[in-house]
Order: sequence, then structure tokens, then C-alpha cells
Amino acid sequence: MKLVFILDPLPSLKIYKDTSMAMMREASQRGHKLFVSMQHDLFLRGSEARINTQSFEFSADGYELSLTAENSPADFDAIIMRKDPPFDNEYLYSTYLLEIAAGQGAKVFNNPAAIRGWNEKLSVARFPQFAPEFLVTASNALIRDFLNTHQDIVVKPLDGMGGSSIFRLTLSDPNISVILETITEHGTRTIMAQRYLPEILQGDKRIIVINGEPLPYALARIPLAGETRGNLAAGGTGVPQPLSSRDYEIAATVGKTLKQEGLFLVGLDVIGDHLTEINVTSPTGMVEIAAQTDCNPACVMLDALEQHLAQ
Repeated sequence: MKLVFILDPLPSLKIYKDTSMAMMREASQRGHKLFVSMQHDLFLRGSEARINTQSFEFSADGYELSLTAENSPADFDAIIMRKDPPFDNEYLYSTYLLEIAAGQGAKVFNNPAAIRGWNEKLSVARFPQFAPEFLVTASNALIRDFLNTHQDIVVKPLDGMGGSSIFRLTLSDPNISVILETITEHGTRTIMAQRYLPEILQGDKRIIVINGEPLPYALARIPLAGETRGNLAAGGTGVPQPLSSRDYEIAATVGKTLKQEGLFLVGLDVIGDHLTEINVTSPTGMVEIAAQTDCNPACVMLDALEQHLAQ
């Protein structure tokens, strides 16, 4: 197969631990031809979707790239969108271009319309039976009321990743006003507040769901001492653990809907018994799970992708 991965700039990726690279390495070992593109390599020539690509091969020094070539997205067996957030206007435009490409015969993973429609923070509202108490607003007064009710909360932007700009607030925090003014940009930016879940100390669990089916292990991301966030990008330590019965209930229920929506590779974030985020853009954690368990997520992903494309 000919597979295109839309990535962040290659020098920014850590080849030894990046999930996209793990999938690409597995695909290469199976004899598939790899190509890479960046976000702005997608474009329209008139009404026709086009994409600039470079062939990619792993080498002793890391990787080798060919010269850039212009192609029709439909020339490839699959286009795998792995550009990291933030989900800004440029990301939004990319989903439009990918949707046009899909309409012209390209096979895009994840479904670009679903990526656009499933905000990674707001999507927990689709499954209220699993979500902790939360509030979505730009109003500092409403957030203060929420804090007064729950006494211990986290606030976070709707378009971030990797734990960026996530704050924990308690009633005794002397910086409540400045934190809320900053994160809401003085009441002009909508954010999410969630009840603080003390189970975060046992890990923020990343459950990888592939074509509707969860892997048997979650990656529990344990926060640093004194840290609220478990994200690996924020210094958390990844420790795989078998799914609990509650983890599986959440993942199986959500996974059924994800599959219907064309969300092929998704990362669910679960703290304790609660679903806190649904990551549809570029979920990570495959390398850590593969290194510490008998499960190879990249292999599972390629098996599922090959089977899906053969249908």
C-alpha cells in the first residue's frame, strides 16, 4: 500500500518514541510505501484537491526523503492525519481540504468531518454518564460559582494538548482572579472547568481505541510529585495497566460511536472512573505500551487498517 502521513515538521518529532513513527515503522516492515506531508502541503487547484508529498524511508541515520512531488490524494491507499493541535483556523481549513479530497476518492483517517465535529474537550458531553461534573463557559462569574460548588476544580482551554494551560483551582488559591482572567482572556474565550478528580494521582489513563475496539492495556500517566497533570509532555511517567471493568465499559461504549463516525484511531483519557477527554487528532502512547507489555499497538493499528482497506 501507499500511505501518506500528515505530520508536524519532522525535526520536531522524537523518532524513538513518536506514535506516528511507530506506525510508520510497522508499515515499512510490512513492505508498504511511506510518504509524508505537512499541513500546508494540502491545497486546491481549482476544485481539485492536491497534496505535495515526499517519499520516506527509515535509515541508519534516521530517515531519508525524496524530492517533493505533487499528487492527487486519491492516488494513495490511505492518508493518515497526524498533525498535532492546537485546533486553530489552519487546522480547521485542513479538515475542509481533506473532506474535499475524501469526496474525490481519497481515504482519510480519521474522518476529517468527524475530527472537526469532535472537539477533544467538549466531546465528553456526548457521554454524560461517564463524564465528571463540568462547565463550559467564558464567564468568570460562572466559573467562580462552579468552584464554590465543587471547591476543587481544573480549568483548561478547548484547543490545547499535552497538558498546556491547565490549572487546578481551590477556594484558597490567591491567584483565582488572574488565572481566570488569563485563561478566559477577560471573558472572551470559552474554556472548560471540571471537578478535580483526586484519582489523577494514580494516573491519567490513556485508552487507545482502534476501529471501535480498545487495546487491552491503558497507559496510566502518573504526574510528577506536586504536579496536577499526568501528560507525558508535562513530565508524567507512562505505566501500562490492564483495563479495569469500568475502563472497558467506557471504551466499548464510546468506541461503538467512534467507529460509526469514522474515527479510526482515538485516545480516551480516563481518570478514575470518569472520561475526561476524547483525543481524535493525534493520540499517543503506543511506544510506551509496546515497550512494557505483550501488546504492540502499531501492529494492531496496521492490522485493522489493512483489513479495513481490503473491504
